[in-house]
Amino acid sequence: MRAWRLYAAVAAGGFRRYATYRVATAAGVFTNTVFGLILAYTYIALWDERPGLGGYDQAQAVTYVWVGQGLLAVVAVMGGGFEDELIERIRTGDIAIDLYRPVDLQAWWLAADSGRAAFQLLGRGVVPMVFGGFVFQLALPADAWTWLAFLVAVALGVLVSFAIRYLVALAAFWFMDGAGVQQLAVLAGLFFSGMTLPLNVFPGALGELARVLPWSALVQVPADVLLGERTGFALLRTYAFQAAWAVGLLALGRLVQSAATRRVVVQGG
Repeated sequence: MRAWRLYAAVAAGGFRRYATYRVATAAGVFTNTVFGLILAYTYIALWDERPGLGGYDQAQAVTYVWVGQGLLAVVAVMGGGFEDELIERIRTGDIAIDLYRPVDLQAWWLAADSGRAAFQLLGRGVVPMVFGGFVFQLALPADAWTWLAFLVAVALGVLVSFAIRYLVALAAFWFMDGAGVQQLAVLAGLFFSGMTLPLNVFPGALGELARVLPWSALVQVPADVLLGERTGFALLRTYAFQAAWAVGLLALGRLVQSAATRRVVVQGG
């Protein structure tokens, strides 16, 4: 019970930490809104030429744009979460102190990242969506249950995102400078999450591959839930898909963490 209170305090601290960056948050909201406008008009032109592309009508496609902009910082598609700090602690050797603390390293960073994601959802996720709703005709659900299902998908997406970025950060134990691995992860995230284009429009085998990779759980899956594309048993399969990737990647992260801990112990000895 005491451990849960500790991690809850860490999550609250993560929320407060990002809440202090008010200018950065305002700049992020502005950037998301501008890019949302550019993408929305691009999608409108594309769907004018190809109606029904990817199984979406034009209103759904424009809604997809604003959902993506709202989730960009929440699921940290381009990074910007805990991983920079963790990589720096690995590089400097301060991670040895963390590994000897009587707390779980993975759970600590997960709690901190959960607080970050909660703030980004409120601080940078809501305003672009509201703005998009004023400017465009969006295909937003009218019932509360769909919104609740969407928030569950977002929470699972944050968990998958954390698991991916945790593995990326731990790679610094072997590469020392994690910048290269981070850049590759960002590129993969932008392409395979559906942030650039909905994965439904990817052709053939590429589309099938993209939809089963973990990055699809970040943007494509929550967007489809909000658009009403996944309901009933399909919604349960969607949650199972996200949860399976989260559990698998978190377990892999623990294995890598254990290997890294043995490495630190050996070097320290």
